[in-house]
Amino acid sequence: MSKHANSTDSKILRRIRSHKRGWVFTPDSFMDLGTRRAVDLALMRHRDSGLIRQLARGLYDYPKMDPQLGMLQPSTGGIAGALAGRDTTRLQVSGAYAANLLGLSTQVPMKVVYLTDGRTRIVQIGQRQIILKHTTPRNMATAGKTSGLVIQALRYFGKKNIDQQIISQLDRRLDTDARRQLTNDIRYAPAWIADIIRQLADQENAA
Repeated sequence: MSKHANSTDSKILRRIRSHKRGWVFTPDSFMDLGTRRAVDLALMRHRDSGLIRQLARGLYDYPKMDPQLGMLQPSTGGIAGALAGRDTTRLQVSGAYAANLLGLSTQVPMKVVYLTDGRTRIVQIGQRQIILKHTTPRNMATAGKTSGLVIQALRYFGKKNIDQQIISQLDRRLDTDARRQLTNDIRYAPAWIADIIRQLADQENAA
């Protein structure tokens, strides 16, 4: 059945194809194009045609394709971004995933924890579990910043497990802007992490 170029279905199709493959989205990404029912029906049709994939209830992606492997799994960051946009919340990577993103750990966790100013919930995507954990405004003050990533990664290791190797890895990883940001946000860090931030600042000043 041919569809009018200005139908909700066609508008949604054009928007999906305007993004790069790997885009993760929710029905809210199209609410300016039609009613909720029209959007839901269009997404079901595009899902059934194989153009898009449903990851969980109300969560889809325009999957990347590999000649040998077929559909590739969406990125964790892409999933989190879609959830944050839908719920109008902020997210902050924490735990093992924060350490991994900074290159301080090679472990890629199957359970990824994001701190949020929204409600606590768990989203299951295949074998992956994304946990959105409600936290305090203090912990969210550095959300989305390198300083927030560093603070959460160091929290993950714990005071007793931080050694010179980890500090040296951080020292190599952080540029001048990131160090300045860390120093500005030092008030949001526990005292022992604040000491490490000062040490990193001192190392740059001594260089």
